[in-house]
Amino acid sequence: MVTCYIKYIIDPNKVEQFEQYAKMWIPLVAKFGGQHHGYFLPSEGANNVALALFTFPSLAAYEIYRNDSFEDQECMVAFQFAKETNCVLSYERSFFRPVLD
Repeated sequence: MVTCYIKYIIDPNKVEQFEQYAKMWIPLVAKFGGQHHGYFLPSEGANNVALALFTFPSLAAYEIYRNDSFEDQECMVAFQFAKETNCVLSYERSFFRPVLD
C-alpha cells in the first residue's frame, strides 16, 4: 500500500476553482482503483497551501493510474480546467507507506 501526498500551492483568490478541480479528481482516483482520502483546503495559517491524500495498493498500481489518466477523457477535462483557471500554481508529490499494528 502506498499513499500519495500532494502539496499544492494555489492562487488564494481561486480557492473556489481549486475546490471544483478537487471534486473532479476524487471519483477519478476511485475509477482507477485508488481510495481518495480527500483534499484539504486552507483554513488557518497559509492561505495558498492545499493538500490531497489518496492510496493505491502499490506504487505500480499508482503508476498505471498516472499513465492511464493521460488517456482518459474525464481526467483530461480536469487537467484542462486547472490549466484554464490557473488555480494550481505548483505542486509537489511524495509517497508514504503506513506503519500498522
